[in-house]
Amino acid sequence: MDRLVRSMLAFAVLAVGFGPFALAQQPAHAAGAQPEPKRLAIKAGRLLDVRTGKVTLDVIVLVEGDRIASVGGLVPAGVPVIDLSGLTVLPGLLDAHDHILGNPKDWSPAASLRMSAPEAAIWGVRNLQVLLDHGFTGVRDACEPLAWDYGQIALRKSIEKGLIRGPRITAAGGCISLTGGHGDEDVLAPGQALPRLPNIADTLDQINVSVRHDIKYGSDWIKLMATGGVMDPMSDYRVQELSEEQMARAVEVAHRAGKRVMAHAEGTEGIKAAARAGVDSIEHGTMLDDEGAELMASKGTWLVPTLETFQRGPTVAASLGSDPASIAKQKAILPMQQAAFETALKHRLKIAYGVDDDPEYVSKEFGALVRGGLSPLGAIQAATVNAAELLGWAKDLGVIDAGKFADIVAVDGDPLADIGVMERVVFVMKGGEAVKNDLGHPR
Repeated sequence: MDRLVRSMLAFAVLAVGFGPFALAQQPAHAAGAQPEPKRLAIKAGRLLDVRTGKVTLDVIVLVEGDRIASVGGLVPAGVPVIDLSGLTVLPGLLDAHDHILGNPKDWSPAASLRMSAPEAAIWGVRNLQVLLDHGFTGVRDACEPLAWDYGQIALRKSIEKGLIRGPRITAAGGCISLTGGHGDEDVLAPGQALPRLPNIADTLDQINVSVRHDIKYGSDWIKLMATGGVMDPMSDYRVQELSEEQMARAVEVAHRAGKRVMAHAEGTEGIKAAARAGVDSIEHGTMLDDEGAELMASKGTWLVPTLETFQRGPTVAASLGSDPASIAKQKAILPMQQAAFETALKHRLKIAYGVDDDPEYVSKEFGALVRGGLSPLGAIQAATVNAAELLGWAKDLGVIDAGKFADIVAVDGDPLADIGVMERVVFVMKGGEAVKNDLGHPR
């Protein structure tokens, strides 16, 4: 009997102890019913339609859950308001060319060799937070050197699951390159050389393997190194590296799998070969000529010019550890940039925003694009509606419309009159959640 009493008392204690926990697990709404989506209203002092440049004053944007429910109208009773009066409101910004893993302040040739994959991913979390703080709610990772644990894919999945906060990510895998090309991270002496890495493809068959390796591990984009570059100590940015046949094979394999292809291309002939091969976007295009621009225009090939990073690079390269050979290349290529960008504008190429730099400088590309010849509206379009189209996100992002994701930013001033205003982001919302609000909380 004593044993039975003790057992009953113990059960009672457990029931009391776990009772609140059990209750906490029960849904607050009726069985089978879905909870009402959270609603809030944004009062936009100046709402910019990035498609047309039209500015509408004092507009209410109603958000339900992670989507925009309506644009215009009145605030429904009981719905909290985020007051952005006096600010310019526009869609969340999109960076179509960045590298999210690792330390962006270390430009030394062996930087990737000294950093473990876990440390690179931790840096990635930091870099994504910086991008989001600047109003960039989406980013394309443009390949990662030596990242064969695919940390960028892990970060993409972690954000999708809500484990960490950051922009939406679409990602390339490795930087597919030739032996000794731009993207070959083995800068060691011959006697210390690394084993062959999966991104090195010297033949057509090796292209198949490299592309399929990236697809296998979750890449959305395939990144090809069509020419040499400036940040490594070995390659020549003027020289085509991957052959046109190799790039065409990569495009064939990638497109068959529903993936897109981007090509690093600085030298003139490499740009043309990549365009003929059918890549979806040319990155940099720093020596673009009329023939190459005509070819890109005829094929609908996008250009992501990344102007700011080339302009800033020579002034900081030595202090950030760049190799002398790399610094010399950065200085030599810069004078060619403006003429190439003017050629792109003359041929009305489709241009998307990409910084390819430390995310702390992500907003500087707006000014570089305008100095290069784009209008302020054109620069903003590059980072919104244009980038959304390039990245395959136009259905959900790029404009403030009913049905789109509630990715919304506000800047202090009029960016159509002064593009520098884009560096003064004071409010950021991603998917209906305010992730930056320097103006306080909803009333």
